[in-house]
Amino acid sequence: MQKKIQSALISVFYKDGLEPIARQLQQLGITIYSTGGTQQFLEGLGITCVSVESLTTYPSILGGRVKTLHPAVFGGILGRRYEPQDLAEMKQYNIPEIDLVIVDLYPFEETLKNTDEEKAIIEKIDIGGPSMIRAAAKNFRDVAVIAAREDYAALEQLLVSGKGELSLEQRRAFAAKAFEVVMQYDIAISNYFNPLQEQVLRYGENPHQKAVFKGNLSEIFTQLNGKELSYNNLVDVDAAIQLIGDFSNAKEAVFGIIKHTNVCGIAARVSVKESWDAALAGDPESAFGGVLVCNKAINAATAQAINEIFFEVLVAPSFDEDALVILKSRKNRILLQLKDSGFKTTRMVKSVLNGSLEQDSDTGNYEKWEEVGGRPATETEKANLVFANIVCKHLKSNAIALVRDMQLVGKGCGQTSRVDALRHAIEKAHQFKFNLDGAVLASDAFFPFNDCVQIAHAAGIQAFIQPGGSVRDKDSIDYTVENSLAMVMTGTRHFKH
Repeated sequence: MQKKIQSALISVFYKDGLEPIARQLQQLGITIYSTGGTQQFLEGLGITCVSVESLTTYPSILGGRVKTLHPAVFGGILGRRYEPQDLAEMKQYNIPEIDLVIVDLYPFEETLKNTDEEKAIIEKIDIGGPSMIRAAAKNFRDVAVIAAREDYAALEQLLVSGKGELSLEQRRAFAAKAFEVVMQYDIAISNYFNPLQEQVLRYGENPHQKAVFKGNLSEIFTQLNGKELSYNNLVDVDAAIQLIGDFSNAKEAVFGIIKHTNVCGIAARVSVKESWDAALAGDPESAFGGVLVCNKAINAATAQAINEIFFEVLVAPSFDEDALVILKSRKNRILLQLKDSGFKTTRMVKSVLNGSLEQDSDTGNYEKWEEVGGRPATETEKANLVFANIVCKHLKSNAIALVRDMQLVGKGCGQTSRVDALRHAIEKAHQFKFNLDGAVLASDAFFPFNDCVQIAHAAGIQAFIQPGGSVRDKDSIDYTVENSLAMVMTGTRHFKH
């Protein structure tokens, strides 16, 4: 639906780049409404304007805080040309139709960079500008809106090619951009009034790197003991809390050990002490200097066992008093009491190149449970497969997790091939004398060939869980059918880089 632009309201802070589009509007015979500095600028160019004050019958008041906030302005922007009632009311109150709104907001973020003076900052919070942008964007069926200087040239070209007309698709596109501009503007203001706490860390990932943490850790946990959390501590604590969050509803006690964000030991048992013993047995070498996490309260017996090794951090929902006495025997040992054992981040942000990537967190474990192997998985295997799949999700890709009796007995992570990850997992299991007969395997991504299934089977693995999705899925499935092995496909990949 084409729309002939017959009137435009222009109110901008920065005037650079405005002249060409303003002259184009004048050439097309479009009535221009303006106010304040924008009006003076345009009239200085010899471009005729109608003052907004002539519409509102009010001058700019309160030091310029109130200029356009008036029904005569917003009625002209929001009036629906297809609604007879709107048109009748606009006629009754002498409200002219406004077909185009060009607004450049007060430079709030630039002001923040240049001054700490609150008065100057507050005065750069635009009120009328965002309101006009939102009104015009909402009424895109009848009104076009330009909310960014970089769109002046695009508008000029469209007006020239369309002889003063804009299509519905073009107006909708400008509206979408306008809402984005206002959203970012509001976020900047919100961040100013709700600043993230900034904590200067001792150093970054390495001693020669400076680092800060921006956030409010007290919302997530209470530190009961120990030194200040380091950059690497925070990274591993995040990995630990994300891991244990996947077991927040588990009836069993689950104990995990994190090293360089990877799970190096984890087990589920009836008691906390038993789960700690089993988790540590999975890889006692890697556990040294690790971050420990549990989904249940830490008791004295468990604290006594944990106290025998060196670790950086222990995270748990609660600690018995006698357990704290034992664990606080080392003043630098960090003890964190979770405020919500089911805490999970919903968004992930990562800096790349000259920008950042943002994505949903990997909160799902599997979207389907499709048994495609040579036999159904037993109930014991099913429990182990679910456990292994969760653990594998928290390993760096390419990742393989080997589980037996709800205990991680071998893992391969951060490998450049899935076969290497599997070989590493099997080697780890053998290093610590685990019998893999009857164990299960989880893979973070599909098997591109059947070599992994063959190698794992030769080591004693009897059941597999993987997302599937390879063009050669059938090769692995056929092998499990021929050898009476269980295989579950989940449809959910768990890459982690």
